[in-house]
Amino acid sequence: MARIEVNRSGEMEVFVRVVEQGGFSSAARACRMTPSAVSKLIARLEGRLGARLVNRSTRRLQLTPEGSAFYERATRVLADLDEAERGAAEGERPSGLIRFNTSASYGTHLLAPVIGEFLARYPEVTLDVVQTDLVIDLLAERTDVAVRAGPLKSSSLIARKLGDTGLMIVGAPSYLQRYGEPKTIADLDRHNRLGFGYARALQGWPLKPRNGSQVIVPTVGRVQASDGEGLRHLAIGGAGLARLATFTVRGDIASGRLVPVLERFNPGDRESFHAIYLGQGGLLPSRVRALLDFLAERARIPG
Repeated sequence: MARIEVNRSGEMEVFVRVVEQGGFSSAARACRMTPSAVSKLIARLEGRLGARLVNRSTRRLQLTPEGSAFYERATRVLADLDEAERGAAEGERPSGLIRFNTSASYGTHLLAPVIGEFLARYPEVTLDVVQTDLVIDLLAERTDVAVRAGPLKSSSLIARKLGDTGLMIVGAPSYLQRYGEPKTIADLDRHNRLGFGYARALQGWPLKPRNGSQVIVPTVGRVQASDGEGLRHLAIGGAGLARLATFTVRGDIASGRLVPVLERFNPGDRESFHAIYLGQGGLLPSRVRALLDFLAERARIPG
């Protein structure tokens, strides 16, 4: 029996359009098909895959777990196809929009000083940069690359390490003059300890006394911030003590804006930074690959 040819990329395109349009009727209009033709195509796709992709019992289109996974992979496959066609026509010259999400500290101290060089190197690339320390869903936010600090959770994301940094507790000279410099871990009880306004993997400051076990000091203070760069500015302004990435405060320490405290209790832990992106390690859009290579070359975390 002859094998029936299946236009798999066409099926993917229609399925992706159904998800993005939120229903069969809207997708049918976008694809210039009838709703019944779209419904039959999705049913045929489900039959071929042996898995239900969409729940049809609700008024609002709802993806099954298998449907969500297939949607994620289908969008990457279609993006790779588009990029392959553009690359063949343009000689793989990076071009187009990159949606880039980064922590505020990385964006301020490492990306901003070199981003002009990237734009000069790739004049046909444009960047949409969002700075936030909150972890986002790259797929939902339509983000190409994100830079994140801390441990990575197991997922379908691919990561490229950009280095790691130490951390230290710092305070402004004006704050230390007003409240005194802490000399012991117990002294922190009378200090305003600036913290983050969202849940983190480690809720507090790890400190290690000599000949003792590591302790976690909670960040109980009168001020919180949504990102590390905000905490840095609060510390410089004398609002309290903050525990920050070393690379973000080196300049402040050198200029006298901030002073390290309790360094003899610093446990020496380090925080890793990664550039993360969707995909399975195969063909990447040339613009995304160019950005990842540039970050690894010019925007690594200083040791």
